[in-house]
Amino acid sequence: MLNLCIKAENKKLRHSVIWAACVIIPIIPAVMGTFNYQQNLGILTGKWYSLWSQLSLFYACFFYAPLIALYCSYLWRLEHLNHNWNVLMTAPVSIPDIFFSKLAVIFKVTVITQIWLAVLFLLCGKLVGLPGGVPAQILSWLLRGTLAAMAIGALQLLLSMCIRSFSVPIGIALAGSVLGLVISNKGLGLYWPYSLMLMGMNSNKNEDTLAGQSLFFFLSVLFFFLLFSAAGILLLKKRDVKA
Repeated sequence: MLNLCIKAENKKLRHSVIWAACVIIPIIPAVMGTFNYQQNLGILTGKWYSLWSQLSLFYACFFYAPLIALYCSYLWRLEHLNHNWNVLMTAPVSIPDIFFSKLAVIFKVTVITQIWLAVLFLLCGKLVGLPGGVPAQILSWLLRGTLAAMAIGALQLLLSMCIRSFSVPIGIALAGSVLGLVISNKGLGLYWPYSLMLMGMNSNKNEDTLAGQSLFFFLSVLFFFLLFSAAGILLLKKRDVKA
């Protein structure tokens, strides 16, 4: 049944604005990060690592979580319109299948977004004349940041389920990301879900900030994923969200 729900959710993405956002929005931090890198070549001497520090700073702080929030808001938007919520809740499928099918589709689009970011990073590096290919360590940071999206996806799906507004959850994601930068700089990032994305991608750092803390990072991602998923499923089971 979960597989059928996922197929139904995938149909909602056909010819949707999500794909335009997936392609266009990551270009913005890629351009901003590359420009900032070129303007500071005197102090940014780590080549690929320095370029990544600038690109990931803009992307993880201002675009990554809001993008996921946009995906979540779009998937719940149809349910909040034209009494579709009643149709959804009376469908012969389980509540967990409804929630996790949406989450699976969100994660799929997020993976595609991350792959596109990796391509943009490679292109930007070659445009500024960096030698060789992208270091494997940076690709591992990108993978960690993708895994962190599981926690944010569950959180934003919960918010978009409860908040009818399309834009408010996106604004919350942006505020949470900016606050996440402050919290992670204070060494408390593992306790704030939005910080996990920055820490996973090693945003604005040349050296791995999670060295020796990888296990705690993955446990934190798992904890928040389970927490927000359980909260979303419980809310769907116990009460109707206004539509």
